[in-house]
Amino acid sequence: MRKPWAGKSFATFVLFPFCVLMAFPFVWMLLTSLREQNTIFNGPIIPRKLTGTAYRDAWTSIEFPLHFWNSVWITSVTVIGVLVFATLSGYAFAKLDFPFRNTLFVLLLTTLMMPSTALIIPLYLELKSFGLLDSQAGLLVLYISGSAPFAMFLMRAFFQTLPDELIEAARVDGGSELTIFRRVILPLTRPGIATVVIFQFLSTWNEFLIANTVLRNTDSLPLQPVLFTLMGQYSTNWPALTAGLTLSVVPVVIVYVRMQRQFVAGMMLGAVKN
Repeated sequence: MRKPWAGKSFATFVLFPFCVLMAFPFVWMLLTSLREQNTIFNGPIIPRKLTGTAYRDAWTSIEFPLHFWNSVWITSVTVIGVLVFATLSGYAFAKLDFPFRNTLFVLLLTTLMMPSTALIIPLYLELKSFGLLDSQAGLLVLYISGSAPFAMFLMRAFFQTLPDELIEAARVDGGSELTIFRRVILPLTRPGIATVVIFQFLSTWNEFLIANTVLRNTDSLPLQPVLFTLMGQYSTNWPALTAGLTLSVVPVVIVYVRMQRQFVAGMMLGAVKN
């Protein structure tokens, strides 16, 4: 009985400092949003007086509801679009035979080797030529097309873990490929779908560079580029900035908590070989 207890105690002793280190930025951000402006850097870590004025300032100074809705709208459409393309193409590459399957898969994977920052100028010019510059539709095209290959790669790995006998049995029963995909395959890949949703939600919700480059109309911007405007050249309203960041973190926490079990199951899938 001593060895398991000793092992757990040692693991707790080692992991606790890392947990504190990871949680400290969030705790600092939350406490900063609740303190007065003149006590940011010269007051104690835990403020003596708590105030919610910064949340009111962040809500009104940058039109927080408008840009928050923009982020929700853009992120939701991006996640749905990436899921549609990733699940369909992942299933095709994993379970269907068609000409040049491996070649096409490798070509799609090569798109992951190019950093997004190196493609800013070509993508900007391409959107301009198609008349999609300064529009959320153009931004959605970039988000979905740029994220679909990696999500497809993940979903293909999940589909490959499923036995082919399931598909063959459904085909013998007369099911079409779309019916097999929708009623047999998709329910078994919930962990993979949850993994893609969480990764895609985080990357899209926190994306800054592409949105700030493509969209010039302030009313169309998502939340992250607008929060950046709270940082001044000579002075910054730190309570308002951290209050806006705290509010922007809430949807991320909700999505992760809702899908935590499926996400953990998806990350562990394939770790044990039957």
